[in-house]
Amino acid sequence: MANPPLQNFVSISALNQNTSRPNVVGIIIGKTDARGFPDRKNVGSERFTFSFTIKDSPDHFINVSSWGKEEYIQGLCSHFRIGDCVIIENPLVAAKDPEKEDRFCPSTPSFYRLLVTEAHSSIRMCSDLDTETRLLPLFHIPVKDSRDFYTLGDITANGQSLDGNLINILAAVRSVGEPKYFTSSDGRKGQRLETRLFDETLTSFPLICWDRETIQLVQTLTPQETVLFIADARISFDTFRNSMVATVTSKTIITINPDTSEANQLFSYARELSENGQLNEQELSENESLESVSDVLTVSQIKAIAQESCDAFYGITYGFITTLGLDSSISKIIQSRCAKCKFQVSEEVGMCTNTGCSNQGQSLVVTTTFHLLVDISDHTGTLQTCSLSGTVAEKTLGCTSEEFMCLSEPERTAMKWRFLLERCKIYLKIVPSSKSKNGMRVTILSCSHTDPVEVNQSMAAFT
Repeated sequence: MANPPLQNFVSISALNQNTSRPNVVGIIIGKTDARGFPDRKNVGSERFTFSFTIKDSPDHFINVSSWGKEEYIQGLCSHFRIGDCVIIENPLVAAKDPEKEDRFCPSTPSFYRLLVTEAHSSIRMCSDLDTETRLLPLFHIPVKDSRDFYTLGDITANGQSLDGNLINILAAVRSVGEPKYFTSSDGRKGQRLETRLFDETLTSFPLICWDRETIQLVQTLTPQETVLFIADARISFDTFRNSMVATVTSKTIITINPDTSEANQLFSYARELSENGQLNEQELSENESLESVSDVLTVSQIKAIAQESCDAFYGITYGFITTLGLDSSISKIIQSRCAKCKFQVSEEVGMCTNTGCSNQGQSLVVTTTFHLLVDISDHTGTLQTCSLSGTVAEKTLGCTSEEFMCLSEPERTAMKWRFLLERCKIYLKIVPSSKSKNGMRVTILSCSHTDPVEVNQSMAAFT
């Protein structure tokens, strides 16, 4: 079949049941896995189906579905992914059943849906550069009003009153877990992946994905550098966690890094927290205990692993703190943050500069926290500018940030020499990062003096 001229494409807004042999081009903004169902006409056999949603303008998108034999559906489903620009040739334009479709598929402004059949229709990738250039920005425009969303704090505050509801969420990605695979009681294979979200109101909130298509999309996201607008996420109360969770369903559309002012504000907030190591402090305690970290590593081993892998990892090192600027100016040791949104602020300005903060226009209330950059050395080398902040710094130094500010200069110097050049047992989280000068970001999760016997026993393997 010859490819149709570009001018022969029918826009989604112009589709109706009288449209004959249309060719439609759009970008895929949502997609489900292929699934099998018992065939009522042929007992003992299955029919397969999958669906996706395409968009060709900021305000117009439509659902597309296909039914057929397993080989055809599985093959067609595997040929493209969310974010691809595709051309659909000769689909059937059918009136949608709002009650049925809005229950299982994304809500669309179109009164119609497209049906793709093996005998009469085809789907292929769009290879026209101008068309792709026009369509790709649409991937970053949410399908719902960009101002219509719940914050994570709102979800938690509303609690079980939201149980079972579909809502919109604007949040940043804190971490992406590993897929867990399982086999259901009827023998079907499945998968599950948990992503942790955060925003100005909450540092961690779970998003659960069950579909392989969604899991593949989420696995491409860069934690702490990606903002999501999640349309129609299902909210439920998890009795095991005793907290609320969000789940991606067949109705959900995820917009990555939305081109909206609200998303841009959240992105700036997320980047600032990430650069200052504020997101690393609580991450281990939420997912695992320090006792689960057992790998003893030298500095040279840590550097080698960070160069070979792009995944975050944990380790214990027995090293010396060789740089600890406790006698520097207070501004280099203590950070002031807005008590409402936790954004870093300057008390001299007298107001929070985060435009998304709900405390805008009111008097500034700040909290203070440690944020130190230290060097850790052993016989194999030095890890520079490791982050020692928040409650970890307080536990290490034995005082709060407020108490530290009340110390005299001689007292701060004395505290410095309690740790400087002393052998310590240090738990670390290492995140390889091409944006970092050292090729990685190192966060101290725990630091304490250690005795020579433990050091000799733990370091015996390295001698």
